[in-house]
Amino acid sequence: MATTTSAPGAVLDSAHIVRWREAWSQVMERFVPHLASLEDTLCRVAEAACGRVPRRILDLGGGPGLLVERMAGRWTDAAVTLMDIDPVLLALASGALAGEVRVLQGDLSTPGWVDRAGGGYDLITVVMTLHYLPPLQVRAFYDDARRCLAPGGLLVVADLMLDEGLPSLMGALDPAPDEAAAELAWAQWWSDMGQMEQLRPLFAQRAAILKNRLPAGFTASGGWHAAAAREAGFGEAGIVWRCGRNAALVARG
Repeated sequence: MATTTSAPGAVLDSAHIVRWREAWSQVMERFVPHLASLEDTLCRVAEAACGRVPRRILDLGGGPGLLVERMAGRWTDAAVTLMDIDPVLLALASGALAGEVRVLQGDLSTPGWVDRAGGGYDLITVVMTLHYLPPLQVRAFYDDARRCLAPGGLLVVADLMLDEGLPSLMGALDPAPDEAAAELAWAQWWSDMGQMEQLRPLFAQRAAILKNRLPAGFTASGGWHAAAAREAGFGEAGIVWRCGRNAALVARG
């Protein structure tokens, strides 16, 4: 379902947009092993829980919009919204997905994102995003997300989530074999993007937004996240997918 966009407009031609989004996908696949399996699992879980195709979907911290693009392709009649704080990533998403999804700018560290996104969502996804927030803000996020969901809706949070029952194994898996290479690829992606003359205004906006906002690097167990979701009023919460230290939690409103 096509909707309007209220994020920064695209400033790159289509060839650049395709190139940078493909490069982003390659970087993310290094950070999240078997990313395709994660995405397939969250889609199948959403369909099973709803008993139908989800009609309203919100992807938070969705970056250049690769996940929402695949969800919109799978669920062609759904109204899909992407929200992110980063104007550079939003420009890529807007340029690639104009007319397919609604693209919004929002800050998950403040409750104002809820009013911007609206409510009544069947599915909210948050992939590799919550680790940027400190624990108190993550707890507040679960309460905010619950208010955005329709009754019985699903929140899917995928991130680094240790298994508290396997502390020695979790330690042995840290760092992941290709973690250093993934960090290098991430830094190179941003460095290369920063060389684009037409993106300099957006990089200036990005610098202003992220000034004095250091990533929290917060990592908690799946049990911690499940408990935080239940404390926020979710009736059910638990892990539905795991690959090493990466896991996906589903919480049902």
